[in-house]
Amino acid sequence: MASMRDIKRRKVSIQSTQQITKAMKLVSTVKLQRAKNRAESSRAYFQCMYETIMGIMRRSGFINHPFMLPNGSTKKAVVVITSNRGLAGGYNSNIVKLITGSDLKKEDLAIYSIGKKGRDTLKRRGYQIKEDRSDIIEEPLYSDAMELSEDLLLAYKNGEIGEIYIAYTNFKNTVSHVPTLLKLLPVDVEATADEIGDIRSEEDNRALMNYEPEETDALDMIIPKYVTSIIYGALIQAVASENGARMQAMDSATSNAEEMIGSLELQYNRARQGHITQELTEIIGGADALNA
Repeated sequence: MASMRDIKRRKVSIQSTQQITKAMKLVSTVKLQRAKNRAESSRAYFQCMYETIMGIMRRSGFINHPFMLPNGSTKKAVVVITSNRGLAGGYNSNIVKLITGSDLKKEDLAIYSIGKKGRDTLKRRGYQIKEDRSDIIEEPLYSDAMELSEDLLLAYKNGEIGEIYIAYTNFKNTVSHVPTLLKLLPVDVEATADEIGDIRSEEDNRALMNYEPEETDALDMIIPKYVTSIIYGALIQAVASENGARMQAMDSATSNAEEMIGSLELQYNRARQGHITQELTEIIGGADALNA
């Protein structure tokens, strides 16, 4: 059985840890409120952008455009959004599992990392880290998403990559965060039709899209806007999910620390009671020996 000194030292250590987890929970709660409002207010725009692009593509028929056709490259770019810090439960590991558990072959992937945790884990597992932009996740800006989008589209045009994906955590609510792997290019209309829940009549589906100006010029403007918007939306969702996951993790850690402290107090009282009983027994035994 542990001594009273060991139990007391252990209790003090856990109490110090509990103070840290409480503070981190409060910080995450404050950050979550701001990130949550931002994510919820922007979700409608990015969802509408995604659905609009899919609707346009479904009505366009065959278009000979670089962003609409495979370019022959087997390399796949994956934008992986995680956090720069840990202590967020399974937030980062769920994104890594999403990549490693997918049908995408490791040797075909070029990882565009946003977040040190995902970058370090995937690098240890042998994935190629094409670019590291971990600083973006601290305070995501639309200009950051635009710059990344331009680099990805240029690599796609040059045939360096043949597909573009994004892996992020979709913020549903404070306690629900869904790891999501989304294909951005080339636009796979059939695969995404059911995903966005866009139901139209048969006559509506047969109606073709008319472009003004020419379809190539229009898509040159629309597709970069689409990719940039989805990346920026994913960043906003990921920040809210990270703070929500960290708040839950710190709340759980604080509760566990409270339980451990209660258990140690019980052990300490038992040890103290046993020590007092032993001293009384020794005193009584000594008194009996003197009277004998």
